[in-house]
Amino acid sequence: MARDTLLVDFGGVLTTNVFDAFADFCRAEGLAPDTVRDRFMTDPEARGLLGDLETGRIDEAEFEPRFAALLGLERAEGLIDRLFAGMVPEPAMLDAVRAARRGGVRTGLLSNSWGQERYDRATLEELFDTVVISGEVGMRKPSPEIYALAAERLGREPERIVFVDDLPGNLKPAREIGMATVLHRDAGATVAELEQHLGVSLR
Repeated sequence: MARDTLLVDFGGVLTTNVFDAFADFCRAEGLAPDTVRDRFMTDPEARGLLGDLETGRIDEAEFEPRFAALLGLERAEGLIDRLFAGMVPEPAMLDAVRAARRGGVRTGLLSNSWGQERYDRATLEELFDTVVISGEVGMRKPSPEIYALAAERLGREPERIVFVDDLPGNLKPAREIGMATVLHRDAGATVAELEQHLGVSLR
């Protein structure tokens, strides 16, 4: 079956690297550069907080002081904004999604969210036929159900979808239901791989 549908992650795919932004934050706060990354990888409490935030069980106002305490920081106000201050849009990937949609490819966003109103909704409407944001649907990647929901909203069988994410663990469930997957590391390589899958020019 031909792949004619593109599903992409947001942070780290349509933007610069999330973990680079976390490292910038840590340096600005006087922490070791890998402090935030290590917390999310090894600390069950930090992972639980993030899961609750991404699924909408807690809001930013509850997450920020609790995560600041885990990091040993006194200033919790604006913590999420500070964490992502170094993350900016990735123009080549945004242009690739625009080109895909112009070329007749159906497009969707599948994103784990960090609270409300952190997306430019006008841009999302321009880029995507459908949007699945974890905090709005009460589940998050890598839960298999959220990939099935994205396929349903796109109106496509998973076998017609190519999914792009910057985290390998988020790709496995997509492959298991039949999606092709692309691990994003840089825009040039990702765009080239997507052009092969979709059969359209994205430049």
